[in-house]
Amino acid sequence: MSAYIENIYQQLNEKLGHESEFLQAVGEFLDAVEPVMAAHPEYEDLAVLERITAPERVIIFRVPWMDDQGKIHVNTGYRVQFSSLNGPYKGGLRFHPTVNLSILKFLGFEQIFKNILTGLPIGGGKGGADFDPKGKSGNEIMRFCQSFMTELSKHIAPDLDVPAGDIGVGGREIGFLYGQYKRLRQADRGILTGKPLISGGSLIRPEATGFGLVYFLTHMLAEAGQDLKGKKVIISGSGNVAYFAARKVEELGGIVVSMSDSQGAIYEDKGIDLDVIKAIKVDSYGRIKEYLETYPEANYQEGSVWNLDMVADIALPCATQNEVDEIAVARLAKGGVEFIAEGANMPLTSAAAKATKNHGIVYAPGKAANAGGVAVSALEMSQNSMRLSWSREEVDQQLQDIMADIFKACLAASQAYDFDHDYAKGADIAAFEKVVELMQIQGLV
Repeated sequence: MSAYIENIYQQLNEKLGHESEFLQAVGEFLDAVEPVMAAHPEYEDLAVLERITAPERVIIFRVPWMDDQGKIHVNTGYRVQFSSLNGPYKGGLRFHPTVNLSILKFLGFEQIFKNILTGLPIGGGKGGADFDPKGKSGNEIMRFCQSFMTELSKHIAPDLDVPAGDIGVGGREIGFLYGQYKRLRQADRGILTGKPLISGGSLIRPEATGFGLVYFLTHMLAEAGQDLKGKKVIISGSGNVAYFAARKVEELGGIVVSMSDSQGAIYEDKGIDLDVIKAIKVDSYGRIKEYLETYPEANYQEGSVWNLDMVADIALPCATQNEVDEIAVARLAKGGVEFIAEGANMPLTSAAAKATKNHGIVYAPGKAANAGGVAVSALEMSQNSMRLSWSREEVDQQLQDIMADIFKACLAASQAYDFDHDYAKGADIAAFEKVVELMQIQGLV
């Protein structure tokens, strides 16, 4: 890194050393955009990087709620409104016990670039709470959502900030949140996305991130003169992203050989029965180990799927941040993996991302490969504004077009700066150039 960029990172590290996830995301971004800064020395005087790495606003609030036994609990809620340069803050709400400010700042920071790559007018934000929905009754989750929205409603609006779902926040939770917003403010379907279809949601929204990931992957494969037919694919996770990515892989002729949850992973070299996965994880919120009840011969191991020795062509990490380290990348390469595309946000550690190059693996970052979810969220916003609903085919075609455009932008940016097919650097550079252009247009630099 240049002395200027190193100084920026050092200052952030001294001030925010406890925010490891945020610093990791910033570090990878600064490394990628160094050649852009070298080509535009005037950006240093305009403090472009200092501006882009500081959120516009961070909101932290308490969330008291009552369990079914009448006991009061208090969680912490957050909303990081990172950048409105490209439109209303847009990003999901995550309910998970690991949620903290560092994770949400990292996610909000990444959301700036992911959102601008879609070509749609949405800024970057993220939010959530350290609340664990697992083991809670429907009524407990409802009361928590109502309390959370009671405070959040003061800080969001259809043209200001439009949250969506994320880990722990699906259609049910969005419905509870919207109901409370309506009680407190007014009925406006455009205030949240990821809503149930009957409440103004969009077709393809549950599938969008997983489908978009595979659409991006098909372009990576095509660029290398390949396609999905017959390819063995490792997928981590078993939530919406993982499940619908698996369905699309299967539809396009690929073979899904693994899936996982927080307790363990299954591996089937001949391919996993996705109907059984649906019954266990989508319909019943069960554990992946229950797969053995139908297929006792399947290979199950507690812990991470990335600890398994597997033979495959492609890996799609779709669970959570930093789930894949450099040792796992070496194991994947040994098993024949040639392509990795991120379905989760930053599932590869910094060392793992660098290791992909050493092993000759073509790698696509989440800010590009998993942008399909937020893209369809933005399409949902458009449908709400126009008071109409597009067909499944219309939304899916727009999603395919958006993912194709993102791929082209990443490829073009990587080649413009002599990074060949480095889609990670290409994504950061393409997005960064658009952000700076918006700053200039709006008179902010």
